[in-house]
Amino acid sequence: MIVALVFVGAAVGAALRYVTARLVRRTFPFPWATFAVNVVGSFVLGCVAGASPELRALVGAGLCGGLTTYSTFSFETLRLTELGRHGQAFANVAAGLTAGLAAAALGYALSR
Repeated sequence: MIVALVFVGAAVGAALRYVTARLVRRTFPFPWATFAVNVVGSFVLGCVAGASPELRALVGAGLCGGLTTYSTFSFETLRLTELGRHGQAFANVAAGLTAGLAAAALGYALSR
């Protein structure tokens, strides 16, 4: 049962990430779509950290796992560096990590 919940959540999360990337990419040259899904996913994961195992599987591992993307974050940062946009690469890392941790902490605090 838990595996099915992860599967369903991941399908929804991956679809949301794809839609976000399609919508945001048309407007901004900076990797805002990846930044946004990672921060939102961190917040949601913080919110469900103390929930039931079933909800953590569906929303935490599934939805947040499908929505967020560390590999794309890493690739986009590397790509910015290759393009000589070192300031943007640094900002992507600093803002992504800071905002992600803050969002997870906020979600956790609000769910208590």
